[in-house]
Amino acid sequence: MKNISLIVLILFAFNSGGCTENKTPAYLNPNETIEVRVGDLLSRMTLEEKIGQMCQYVGLEHLRKREKNQSKEELEKGDQQGFYSTLTSYDVVKHIESGKIGSFLHVTKVDEANELQKSAQKSRLKIPLLIGIDAIHGNALVEGSTVFPTQLSLSSSWDNDLLYRVAKATAKEVRAGGSHWTFSPNVEVARDARWGRCGETFGEDPYLVSQMGAAFTTGYQGNWGEDNILACAKHFVAGGEPVNGTNAAPMDASERQLREIWLPSFKEQVRVGVGSFMAAHNELNGIPCHSNNWLMNEILRDEWGFDGFVVSDWMDIERLYTEQKVAKDKKEAASLAVNAGLDMHMHGPGFFDYVLDQVKEGIISENSVNLACKRILEAKFSLGLFESILIEPKESANILFANESQELTLEAARKSIVLLKNESQILPLINKKRILVTGPNAHNQRILGDWSLLQPDENVTTVYEGMSEIFTNAQVDFIDCGENIRKPAALEIDEVVSRAGDYDAVVVVVGSNSLRYETKEKTCGENIDRASINFMGNQLELIQEIYKKNKQVIVVMVNGRPLSEPWVKENIPAIIEAWEPGSLGGRVVAEIIKGEVNPSGKLTMSFPYSSGQIVYTYNHKKMHFFHEYIDEPSDPLWSFGYGLSYTSFQYSNPVIENENIAPEDSIRVSVKVQNTGSVAGDEIVQLYIRDNFASVTRPVKELKAYKRISLKPGQSQNVSFSVPYSSLGFYNQDMDFVVEPGGFTIMTGSSSRDTDLQSVELTVN
Repeated sequence: MKNISLIVLILFAFNSGGCTENKTPAYLNPNETIEVRVGDLLSRMTLEEKIGQMCQYVGLEHLRKREKNQSKEELEKGDQQGFYSTLTSYDVVKHIESGKIGSFLHVTKVDEANELQKSAQKSRLKIPLLIGIDAIHGNALVEGSTVFPTQLSLSSSWDNDLLYRVAKATAKEVRAGGSHWTFSPNVEVARDARWGRCGETFGEDPYLVSQMGAAFTTGYQGNWGEDNILACAKHFVAGGEPVNGTNAAPMDASERQLREIWLPSFKEQVRVGVGSFMAAHNELNGIPCHSNNWLMNEILRDEWGFDGFVVSDWMDIERLYTEQKVAKDKKEAASLAVNAGLDMHMHGPGFFDYVLDQVKEGIISENSVNLACKRILEAKFSLGLFESILIEPKESANILFANESQELTLEAARKSIVLLKNESQILPLINKKRILVTGPNAHNQRILGDWSLLQPDENVTTVYEGMSEIFTNAQVDFIDCGENIRKPAALEIDEVVSRAGDYDAVVVVVGSNSLRYETKEKTCGENIDRASINFMGNQLELIQEIYKKNKQVIVVMVNGRPLSEPWVKENIPAIIEAWEPGSLGGRVVAEIIKGEVNPSGKLTMSFPYSSGQIVYTYNHKKMHFFHEYIDEPSDPLWSFGYGLSYTSFQYSNPVIENENIAPEDSIRVSVKVQNTGSVAGDEIVQLYIRDNFASVTRPVKELKAYKRISLKPGQSQNVSFSVPYSSLGFYNQDMDFVVEPGGFTIMTGSSSRDTDLQSVELTVN
């Protein structure tokens, strides 16, 4: 009788799901839909495991390094460090195994990524970890990766397809390193040159940023293959014009300004299917973005239909209490963020317990946790993490810095570097026997930009090395004048100046330092903001003293934000804006100086004459300069869209091919462009629109289309644009988006400067 009862109990347990070890759960079945898999996994998870998916930590090696090398006081003060006063790296592993962590960042080695994933496989449900990394312009935080030009550099190419391919190549290297998620693209609109993060953005124009951000996200995510990664649109929203130019400073903006300048690039990210958003450090109109229900729920989800997840920025939930003082403690800060629509905390302990306690107290609904967990799990399934999670180190090494990636970063730099001045055609340098290369950025890795760690020397070509490689028939010398821009040693200038007159030409490489491992010497990058935008230290003095000895001076700027020195523009015959051109950027600078590459990049940020002009953007309102300055020009030093070539281009007047347009139509505009010079070259044809009269004030011009073309000497091309009818629209006094009848000016040309544009009138009835 006892045996019969035991059999009955076993059968009952099997039929009721109590004995399932021989049956694969639906969430582990790759043939099921993501919807079914997510639903099945959620049904098996405890509340604690769901909250665990919302928790992100920094990588173990990052923790171990900080534990070893820095004091508690340094770690707690350092905004870019990871430190947990209540947890060791050993404790973090135990949290993974208990299902309390769903994501990591700052994992830079394959072995570490594998160690983390193996720990996750010891958890009850074996949910893989989502590992994110700041792969902003290549996976440059990982040693041996291809470092592409920074985003502001890339935007100067005005080549959407190029950006798509760069993002696609980056995604492949990110996956090879064991990560699956990049905190990119940064689609903020950079309108303040004092802001240290300009180099992370695509410039000052909402349309350009929207187009290029979409290209990046499409390249990253693709069709969710094994070489694709999750993109993250950041920082939501309006951090690119902080009140004093400093990162995370407050921002006040009308809804009109938000919808016309700050929101369009993020809305475009939703349209192309970005998988995640990151909230901004700053407060918007007095409400921190991390607790802003209007932004994250009403706009992002309800109005735009975003179905991915939102992650906090570095410790910004805690700052709702510690800095912004809208929460009485960190526990309340967690509920403010989650209830406003935030799904994942970056980074560390505390958040887990705060959310768990407040769900039990009814302050946070369990449904909010379910939704956050669901969104994060959907990303993990889309990335295929449940099928393939461990990385083979040898295979990874073969992918990093592969030949095709090297060719791509060369192409990107060649298309992005901007020639600002070439008086008397001093460039290209021809038949020069002795060339001197000097300056604080001439022979180091500052060409890599921010979000880069030290790369193998053999993977990086400095400007001096590039000049030595390309000018094979000339003597190229380098004189070290010191590299510390913030605290230069004045005596180091003397040797350079004393020898400058002995050379046929002098290449002086100046600018800024964005390298995050040179903390005490940085002059640009995240959290490195400035009150002025001139050359720091004695760089201007260096140029001036060399110029006294030798008039054949080429100034090359390596920098991550606009830097303005009117004296240099007025006196130096040749100026190159190299931006931060990536791994092999030094070679490309040399190719341009020699004439092997015809420069074709154009600026995507205006260079104010001085910091006193800020905010200066090309698409300002008419009254912006109704009264001009009395102590300096009101025009910028260098204009948006501006850039020179070694050839010349002639534009015809634009022609509107269909003057009678309806709302469902596009405006078709064509312009003939001819290469009237003696060498082949690329030109970036730009189209701007001005609403001549409207019920609210409108910008003097707005970029609405652009196209990169290549022309041989004497060759011409009819360039056609199809501009949507909605491009004529704006938000009226009632905040309705309308196209008002009346006259519009359509302008085409080589830059935003009035002197570079020709126009035609369009009437909308």
